[in-house]
Amino acid sequence: MQLLSIRSMEERIKFLVAKFNSGELSAVEKAELQRLVEDYPSMVSAEITDLLYASESNSELPAAVDQHKWNKVLGKILAVDRHLTVKKSPVKIYLKWIAVAAVLALVIAVVLRIQTGGKNKDSFATDIAPGGNRATLTLANGKKISLNEIAEGELIREAGLSISKAANGQLIYHIEKNTSTADDTGVNVISTPNGGEWQIRLPDGSSVWLNAASSLEYPINIGSTTLRKVKLKGEAYFEVAKDSKHPFIVETAEQKLEVLGTHFNVNSYADENLTKTTLLEGSIRISEIINPAASEILKPGQESVLSATGIRIKDVDTDESISWKNGYFMFNNEKQESILRKIARWYNVKVEYADEEAKDVMYYGTVSRFDKISQVLRKFEQTGEVRFDIDKNKITVYKK
Repeated sequence: MQLLSIRSMEERIKFLVAKFNSGELSAVEKAELQRLVEDYPSMVSAEITDLLYASESNSELPAAVDQHKWNKVLGKILAVDRHLTVKKSPVKIYLKWIAVAAVLALVIAVVLRIQTGGKNKDSFATDIAPGGNRATLTLANGKKISLNEIAEGELIREAGLSISKAANGQLIYHIEKNTSTADDTGVNVISTPNGGEWQIRLPDGSSVWLNAASSLEYPINIGSTTLRKVKLKGEAYFEVAKDSKHPFIVETAEQKLEVLGTHFNVNSYADENLTKTTLLEGSIRISEIINPAASEILKPGQESVLSATGIRIKDVDTDESISWKNGYFMFNNEKQESILRKIARWYNVKVEYADEEAKDVMYYGTVSRFDKISQVLRKFEQTGEVRFDIDKNKITVYKK
C-alpha cells in the first residue's frame, strides 16, 4: 500500500467506505480497505459513523444503510474469511476479519440508534469516571503518605535519608552514605487502589508502572545491594536499569523472575487463575516458588503463563500486554468475564451477572481507558450480545 499523509489517508478511506457502502468496491479495493481496517480501525470507524450520521438529517434513511443489507454484507465477508483460512495464515486472516466484523457491528448498532431516534442514548442512570494517578507510599516506620494528595517537593528527611516528589510524580531518593546515622536498610511499599495507577522511579534508576489494585515492596538500598529484590502484587510494567553485577529479582506469590536489564510486564492478580509475564526486551529467567528447579528462559516477544500445571511459553503480541500502560483495554478473543475484571479494577466497581452465559461471550478489540464507563459498556452492547445496568458502583450484566 502506498504511503499517504493523514489528510490523504482520510480522503482515501472516505472514498473506499463510500464505494463499499454503494456495493461498488472492487476486489483490490476491498483488500485495501481490509488493511486499513486493521491498521487504522478508529479512522475507518469514524468515516463510517460520519456517513451514517450524515443521513440522519434526511427524511428517510437511504436503502444503502439498511440494517439487513449490512448484515448480509457482513455474512459474505465472514464467508470469504472461512474460505481464505484454508490457504493462508489462519490466525492473521481471522484477526483481520474480526476487526472488519467489529467495525460493521458498530455500523449496524449506529444505524439502529438512528432509526429508533436515539432512544438508548441515556440508558444508564448513573455514570462513573475512569481511574487516575492514585497511590500510597508506606515507609519503613509505618507512616503512610497519599502521593496524589501532596504537592511536589520534599516528603521526608530523617537519619541521612530524604525522599522528594518530582513534578512528574516520581519519587526521588537521596541517601547520604557518609552519614553514620543513615538507615537505608528499610523497606518501602507503594500501593495503588482500585481506580488508581502510578509510575515509580526506584533508587537504582529502574522505572515501574503500577496498574490498579497493585503494590510493590522494595528496599531503600536497592541501588547498592548485591541482589535488587522487589515483591509485586497485582500488575506492573518494568524497565529495569542495567547492572550486570546486581541482578534484579521480581517475586510474586507464585513465581520469581531474575533479570539484568530488561523491559517486561507481570500480571499476578490474586483473582486471576494465571500469572503472566510478557517480555519486550532483554531476557528473563522464570522459576516457580514451590518448585525452583522448574525454570524457563523468556525471549523478547514471548509470554510465560504459570498455572497449576506449570510454566508454558508462547509467542504473543506484546502490545496487548502493555495496553493498560498506554491507556487502552485491548483484548484478543478474550472472555467477557476476564475483560470485566479489568474494568472493575480500573473503574472501582463491582460486577454481577444476571445471566451466567454472559461471562463466556468472546471479544476482539481496543477500548480507551480514559472514557467514562458508560462509553466503554456501550461498545460491548453494540455487538448485540450483552446488556448492562449501572446502579451506583455496581454493574449488572445480562445476556441478550
